[in-house]
Amino acid sequence: MSRAEPRISFEYFPPKSEQGRVRLLQEVTPALNALQPAFFSVTYGAGGTTRDTTAGIVAAIRDADIDVAPHLSFGGDERDAIGALLDTYRARGIRRLVALRGDTPSGMGSATQLVYARELVAFVREHSADHFEIEVAAYPEIHPEAQSYDSDVRHLRAKLDAGANSAITQYFYNVESYFYFLDQCAAAGIDKPIYAGVMPITNYANLARFSRNCGAEIPRWICRRMEGYGDDQDSIRKFGVEVVTQLCQTLLDSGAPGIHFYTMNQVEPTRQIYQSLGL
Repeated sequence: MSRAEPRISFEYFPPKSEQGRVRLLQEVTPALNALQPAFFSVTYGAGGTTRDTTAGIVAAIRDADIDVAPHLSFGGDERDAIGALLDTYRARGIRRLVALRGDTPSGMGSATQLVYARELVAFVREHSADHFEIEVAAYPEIHPEAQSYDSDVRHLRAKLDAGANSAITQYFYNVESYFYFLDQCAAAGIDKPIYAGVMPITNYANLARFSRNCGAEIPRWICRRMEGYGDDQDSIRKFGVEVVTQLCQTLLDSGAPGIHFYTMNQVEPTRQIYQSLGL
């Protein structure tokens, strides 16, 4: 029996400006949708700070008859507010969500109590039954706040046991970390798909800063190669496409069920990587 086609999906963040919004909807989305992804996802700011912007982008994409998965977290919202948002999404024909714990907005300190993703998943199931396909987050290199590797795997299982259908990983560049993680998840009784999250390299300085904050490791050899290019952005982009294409090819050849591209709201280099893979 032949292996199923890999599932490919693309992620956006809500633009801060009207110009960025227009560009995302009128230029980026048609170009990436031509690649026929399973869906687009749209992120949700710390503490739900971009909730309304996220909902607006989600609505516009859905109105174009494109499958879209809004990110969702409790943030500072009460259950009634999240329930109303779920009802709005359901009425628009949205059938997929990415359920996250979320982060505290800067400046709020401990004023906002974070609600674990497994509680959010359970709430969605209680409120909307099986209407939504629910994705949750997974961390092959382990969440920065995890007590241990095993505890992080247990947290993932708890989210899936609460009713999530599958998981999407944080981006990574060490392919061994992903497949080792899959083995450990299987040993813990997890049998639902865990899709590989991949971040194309568009700006090395930004990627390095972001990776330090979220606990994603950039292999030393990639760092040194990128540093060697200095301000030569064209060489950085070309090398980034080459590295990430090789990563994706290894993932797919080795049995990953699919890839979730963190596009950073850009058509390139995601499209170049996608086409190089022959998808």
